[in-house]
Amino acid sequence: MNAISILTWISNLENLATLAFIGSVLAVAIGGVWKLYLHFSEARNISNVAGQYYAQGQYAKAEQLYQQELAQTLREKDLSPVSPNVVQSLNNLAAIYYAQGQYARAEPLYLLSLALREKAIGPNHPDVAQSLSNLAGLYHAQGAYAKAETFYQRLLALRERTLSPGHPDVVQTLNNLAALYFAQGQYAKAELFYKKSLDLREKNLGPDHPNVATSLSNLAGLYYAQGQYEKAEPLYQRALALREKNLGHHPNVVTSLNNLAALYCSQSRYAEAEPLYQRALAISEKELGPVHPDVAQNLYNLAVLYDTQGQYAKAEPLYRQSLGIWEKALGPDHPNVAKSLLNFAAVLRELDRAVEAKAMEARAKLIQTTY
Repeated sequence: MNAISILTWISNLENLATLAFIGSVLAVAIGGVWKLYLHFSEARNISNVAGQYYAQGQYAKAEQLYQQELAQTLREKDLSPVSPNVVQSLNNLAAIYYAQGQYARAEPLYLLSLALREKAIGPNHPDVAQSLSNLAGLYHAQGAYAKAETFYQRLLALRERTLSPGHPDVVQTLNNLAALYFAQGQYAKAELFYKKSLDLREKNLGPDHPNVATSLSNLAGLYYAQGQYEKAEPLYQRALALREKNLGHHPNVVTSLNNLAALYCSQSRYAEAEPLYQRALAISEKELGPVHPDVAQNLYNLAVLYDTQGQYAKAEPLYRQSLGIWEKALGPDHPNVAKSLLNFAAVLRELDRAVEAKAMEARAKLIQTTY
């Protein structure tokens, strides 16, 4: 079956509401209107280079190559509309759109990929899980929670049937569902799935495995969001201890330090929070260098701690330093720059430097109205 037959077959799919976009993608590919021909003998080589561009965030270049890959795949003789190569090409292109927040363009390609897979290998085949996961993640990112839940539930049921109970993919799906319920304020459901994930990881990986720390941190975050600090604290402490033991100076250790410090700040336990924020800053500076955006965030966290306690002379240089890093790394009009400007201005007013403060407030307002 040739590529033209694929379009005919697609037109008979009843579950796709956005055939126009799919048709345009495939029609361009079939038409062979590509102006850029790289000297690759196989679509796989194109895909490899496109993947490198994707990893580097060069999405326009990656998109062009993935489109070329799809075109080359569709030109193959005796091509089946349910060929794994077609499905993978569609997924690759959809992933590019998803990474750029172009959800309306990613959705029909992911839907088509799922339909092709289900037709070729049946709805209960393990390989269908990838397509279900892609669509669930897409709808989750869009805030289309009802759709996301449907696909996550299907995904969980499929993985529980085809994989062992403690398989990492099963646990990850439980975490994803928990996060979905968390985002909707359905805390009881989120707690159920986070606890199940934690239990499976402890049972299958052991209580000291780094992945257990992730489940501990997720559950702690849920309790923290509900103001259940007494439940969150021991979980955050245990997650931190596990990560320090297993990971050393790692970004996840910094995350745990910041989580626990934020918990203490919420309870006005500033003396306990300060050394944690200081350690997080020291690790970030050592591992990432002094001008990394994550260093700016840690400087900002420490500045807010001092600001909250009225220690404005300590907060001022930290706000200034974090602002300088964010301006250089993210650009002068980034929301983080506006946030830093406003807090910095408030401290300057407390230090009787109203002229400087006014200029920063005006600049922050401009960023907020134009970004």
